[in-house]
Amino acid sequence: MTAGAPHVLDNPALASLTGPHAHFAEKRGRVLRYPVDVSPWLALPDAPDAGDWADLAALAGPGAEVPLTAYAGQLPEGWEITFHVEGVQLVDDGLTTAPDPEAVRLGPADVPEILDLIERTRPGPFLPRTIEMGTYLGIRQDGALVAMAGERLHPPGWTEISAVCTDPAVRGQGLATRLILAVAHGIRERGETPFLHTGAQNTGAIRLYESLGFRLRRTTAFLAARVPERLPEAVS
Repeated sequence: MTAGAPHVLDNPALASLTGPHAHFAEKRGRVLRYPVDVSPWLALPDAPDAGDWADLAALAGPGAEVPLTAYAGQLPEGWEITFHVEGVQLVDDGLTTAPDPEAVRLGPADVPEILDLIERTRPGPFLPRTIEMGTYLGIRQDGALVAMAGERLHPPGWTEISAVCTDPAVRGQGLATRLILAVAHGIRERGETPFLHTGAQNTGAIRLYESLGFRLRRTTAFLAARVPERLPEAVS
């Protein structure tokens, strides 16, 4: 890689939607997104121009709120930032991965129970078809789903671990750690490298991830912006 060349993890949604997740991509011009019932992630080009912003507005619709994760440039006139949280991106730097004998693969039939766990634990967005993005593993106790973790973005050679959550009633048993390492094991078995995102203020989770063998690759930001209700007239 030449000096200064972008890394696939600098714009992971774009790398996913033009790579292993291309079958999900809804596209207008150079703007891509996942179906709205799969994931809120969308992908702008590395240096979007006025035409790209117009395409994003047309794809999302007037007044829609759109995620702009990792975008660090200026917004066009009329666009309003509605959400901004600093974040971090961490990558595998020596994980000791292992399958977990109690972990079960979750599928579409488990989605109602997954959504209930997500609602109670708030690890981040999980939608009715997010399960299609990769392998999701869960641990059940007395038949009830109490912990889960899975795969989300999939840039070439990399897979993001996401939706790590544990029912508050059973925290402290190490279930999240076991599932992270089990999901990472499956990623490694494919010859790929695990990575993940979390909020910069989530210091407890960051300490856990670093203790397992993740290292900080870069800081980032989780943004959302509102599409203007009325867009400027195009110049002919």
